[in-house]
Amino acid sequence: MAPGGGILIPTRLPLLLTHEGVLLPGSTVRFTVGSARNMQLVSQRLLKGTSLKSTIIGVLPNSRDPEHDSDDLPALHGIGTAGIAVQVVGSNWPKPHYTLLISGLCRFRVSSLLKERPFVLAEVEQLDKLEQYTTPATEGVSADDGELRELSKKFYQASLQLLGMLDVSIPVVAKFRRLLDSLPRETLPDVVASMIHTSNKEKLQVLDAVSLEERFKKALPMLTRQIDGLKLLQKTRKTSPDNEKRVLSVRKGGAFPGRQFNLDEEDEDEDGDDTTVLERKVRAANMPEAALKVCLKELKRLKKLPQSMPEYALTRNYLDLMVELPWSKSTKDCLDIRAARTLLDNDHYAMDKLKRRVLEYLAVRQLKTSLKGPILCFVGPPGVGKTSVGRSIARTLGREFHRIALGGVCDQSDIRGHRRTYVGSMPGRIINGLKTVGVNNPVFLLDEVDKLGKSLQGDPAAALLEVLDPEQNHSFTDHYLNVAFDLSQVLFIATANTTATIPPALLDRMEVLQVPGYTQEEKVEIAHRHLIPNQLEQHGLTPQQLLIPQDTTQDIISRHTREAGVRSLERKIGAVCRAVAVKVAEGHPSIKTDTLIPAGPVEPEGGKPEGTSNKVIPPEMPIVIDHIALKDILGPPLFEMEVSERFTLPGVALGLAWTPLGGEIMFVEASRMEGEGQLTLTGQLGDVMKESAHLAISWLRANAKTYQLTNMVGAPDPLEGTDIHLHFPAGAVTKDGPSAGITIVACLASLFSGRLVRSDVAMTGEITLRGLVLPVGGIKDKVLAAYRAGVKCVILPKRNEKDLEELPANIRANLDFVTAGNLDEVLNAAFDGGFQRTAGPPAAPQLTSKL
Repeated sequence: MAPGGGILIPTRLPLLLTHEGVLLPGSTVRFTVGSARNMQLVSQRLLKGTSLKSTIIGVLPNSRDPEHDSDDLPALHGIGTAGIAVQVVGSNWPKPHYTLLISGLCRFRVSSLLKERPFVLAEVEQLDKLEQYTTPATEGVSADDGELRELSKKFYQASLQLLGMLDVSIPVVAKFRRLLDSLPRETLPDVVASMIHTSNKEKLQVLDAVSLEERFKKALPMLTRQIDGLKLLQKTRKTSPDNEKRVLSVRKGGAFPGRQFNLDEEDEDEDGDDTTVLERKVRAANMPEAALKVCLKELKRLKKLPQSMPEYALTRNYLDLMVELPWSKSTKDCLDIRAARTLLDNDHYAMDKLKRRVLEYLAVRQLKTSLKGPILCFVGPPGVGKTSVGRSIARTLGREFHRIALGGVCDQSDIRGHRRTYVGSMPGRIINGLKTVGVNNPVFLLDEVDKLGKSLQGDPAAALLEVLDPEQNHSFTDHYLNVAFDLSQVLFIATANTTATIPPALLDRMEVLQVPGYTQEEKVEIAHRHLIPNQLEQHGLTPQQLLIPQDTTQDIISRHTREAGVRSLERKIGAVCRAVAVKVAEGHPSIKTDTLIPAGPVEPEGGKPEGTSNKVIPPEMPIVIDHIALKDILGPPLFEMEVSERFTLPGVALGLAWTPLGGEIMFVEASRMEGEGQLTLTGQLGDVMKESAHLAISWLRANAKTYQLTNMVGAPDPLEGTDIHLHFPAGAVTKDGPSAGITIVACLASLFSGRLVRSDVAMTGEITLRGLVLPVGGIKDKVLAAYRAGVKCVILPKRNEKDLEELPANIRANLDFVTAGNLDEVLNAAFDGGFQRTAGPPAAPQLTSKL
């Protein structure tokens, strides 16, 4: 802070005795204070003073190093510079000392010493007018002396000549240029002498020149010498341009740093103190009032901390983060519904439900801009495009996109950040993501939210509650920031393979959108629209070199992959491209395809016939991948249509199961032998599956007479003298869930009756002890698995009939659906000709209400 023009310095000044430099009026110099007298001056006057005048001290050159203190006061220079202490920083390493940043105001003469202990106090006489250093004046000098006017003009022209020899793009040189235009000319000798490379002895000569004319005469030779040195450097060309810039060693004058530095340095600290620049950045960050208050408090604390203390770096890092956060920076949404629909259709095939929801969000944003960002959760098997849909949504909106992988995260500090009291503390992933994208309304993709862990460090899923709650995230508080940040404009998109492992409280904050697997027709379309062109580009091939017909693609889908998504399909297409790339490379693909020679006959083992050319004959283009080539490249098929081959004996039924990877078919096998009525279950079954098996046995025993079910010797109880073994193949895979209830009943009914279940029927549903069929989930994934396996009929619970509307029209047309409300309807549909029963159940009595 500089005082305004017209302020007079006190007549009594404490004197700072310095040996390391000379302070001239109009410049700023940093001094290191370590002597007893100077330390007492700082502690008693500068640190305890509250008024402006209490921070004004006299800086007096000393003929002896003040660090070697003695009782005798050393010889003092007669003229000094009054200055104001801009900054005081203390440190204890390697020994106690203070670092002062002092800005020179005017000259003074020591009239008399008043005291020598604990610091030197003297009565002084002010020599310069303070106004000339603080208030801009006219370009000419105020004196009427012609010689003085001529000296002033010559000094100004020499300063301009020096500037012309330097690179004005350097920040320090540009500031020097501004000083020449803004300062009055009578102040130039002091300012320029403090900037150019001069010795302390020469600076003392300028300091002692009280007369303005003498001051010009002392400083002009120094300036001329500097110019001559630069001319000599430019003439001889013996130094590099970088060294020419270093000829001027600059000290702070007004806005210049107080240390010596090179002109080509990046001058970030305009006022010699980086806290000043930092404070300006804090005020320009446009942060909320609460955050600004915290930053200013930390900044005030930072100014008092020595740079050698660890807390200085921690506080500085915190303030840098607060400045970089996008408190008010945002991007404007591109609200063009038609263009958004086209972009989504081009990026993704099918996914009608997802694309419709995104377009609804865009339409509402167009009508009402203050809509809070919804929390969408895409739930579906891997490889169906959940992450890429989130990236397309960001492109559609014209927003920044940031992906946060949550798989395996088990520490809540990853979400909320660490408190600044810990060593190595840092903000959480949410705040770091905002710092990375630089705007406060990006699209955040929280990938694999169902795979969050839980440990002694807390529950990250619970930490996400505030992030994903639209009613709370307008004031999300990160532990590192410790101030609220508004997340309400962020569009959060979460992805998961299943909702079973997501805590109910977190699931309640999100809008779940199911992303089922693709049908075989959709996979063929996706392969030819996106996967094949992408793989051709990645492997350096063109459509004129490789052709994969749709029949071949369908064969890859049905016989080499069995998945809900398209990742394995893309890998298989990549394997085909690699095999073709070898053929193309052997045939010199640099030759244009229209000049390629068709492949000739295979060369015999005995060598080429005489007269043949050594030219390599390239393969015929394009290389078409048929079923034979597919088998050579990918090997024998991994999956066969084995459904009908498994139904050769009674006691086999086909069920449908849902897994996080999509729907799958599941065989259930049963056999019986003589025994004591024990039930054996094998196949890595969970508790729910075992309970379904016991339910099926109990229901069949209770209805054995009705359906004429007997044991091996004809007794009415099917389990009398008989042991039952129920097996679920693929025993290495753990299986659980209620969906196999009706499948187990059909399997055991086939075993006890000796009849075969239809081989083209698959079923899913939960049962009760009374024989009712209850609804289950994952209907679309299960039906798609049945369709892939070549099943013709699917038995579903009656209450799942509404889920059939989500199926594609071609699936509904190629499959027969039977909706069953009880097990009697299931058995009639599962067996050819129905499952006869002797008598129906007694009708329920009709009750009349008496209310």
